[in-house]
Amino acid sequence: MEHTPVLLNEALHWLNPRRDGVYVDATVGGGGHAEAILERIIPGGRLIGIDRDEVAVEAAAARLARFGEAVVLVRQNYAAIKEVLRTLGLDQVDGVLFDLGASSMQFADPTRGFSFQEGGPLDMRMDRRQPVTAADLVNRLGERELADLIWRYGEERWSRRIARAIAGSRPIHTTQALAEVVAGSIPRRQWPRGIHPATRTFQALRIATNDELLNLEKALPDAAEVLREAGRLCAMTFHSLEDRTIKHTFLRLSRGCTCPPGASACTCGGKQWLRILTKKPVLPSPEEVQRNPRARSAKLRAAERIVTTA
Repeated sequence: MEHTPVLLNEALHWLNPRRDGVYVDATVGGGGHAEAILERIIPGGRLIGIDRDEVAVEAAAARLARFGEAVVLVRQNYAAIKEVLRTLGLDQVDGVLFDLGASSMQFADPTRGFSFQEGGPLDMRMDRRQPVTAADLVNRLGERELADLIWRYGEERWSRRIARAIAGSRPIHTTQALAEVVAGSIPRRQWPRGIHPATRTFQALRIATNDELLNLEKALPDAAEVLREAGRLCAMTFHSLEDRTIKHTFLRLSRGCTCPPGASACTCGGKQWLRILTKKPVLPSPEEVQRNPRARSAKLRAAERIVTTA
């Protein structure tokens, strides 16, 4: 299926790509955002697309083939953005875009295990070279550790009850089997409105399987560091944990020193890297949500690299 980019016009507005610029799409996916960026920066511009999913890299390569040498695709984790750029002989870029979470392509393929709409293996790996799958977490973690994971990454109020039910139903190897166990462990009258009762548990397992928040916490400061003066950093999120991470990281990178007020000298070593451009997250229009329901939970935040002082 062709990737339909979310918040496309808004992302282009805040990223503000210009001809001759060098940009990084750190989660290139099916190449929708990358294609729109390339159309604005050629001739002379260059786009580096990063994704750890081999299927995404192949799809992006097909979609972006017409741009030739203006695009370079790298199969890698976006947490390694500085290493990727260094390998390509780049130390600074004009903009970086993150489109976080699982892609529509991943959700649509039942063999990947991201969705319980159709039966499939309990996999959830964005990079299938890594050894640990969601099934490993479900079947090997202790009940308390599993409950903590579901609470921390899914914000699921029934996490302990769900973990107890999972522990009593092992082994669990398919998405539908897990969804049934989770749904059966929550009182029917307490099922959330508008979403399947297993949604938050599946989100938690996906985040944990792929170390999504840990990778994001590393990638954001590195992305800010590789920006040229006035370069833009844009990030799109699809749930509150991602958005909270973006918000707090942008705030920290915009404040610089975090020493207590009244300190005689800075000892934290913090630098001021960014100026926040979006005081509140940018949301999709009702028209976009109607066209593409996946956009309904999307939020975009943007910041700009400032001149740093010694």
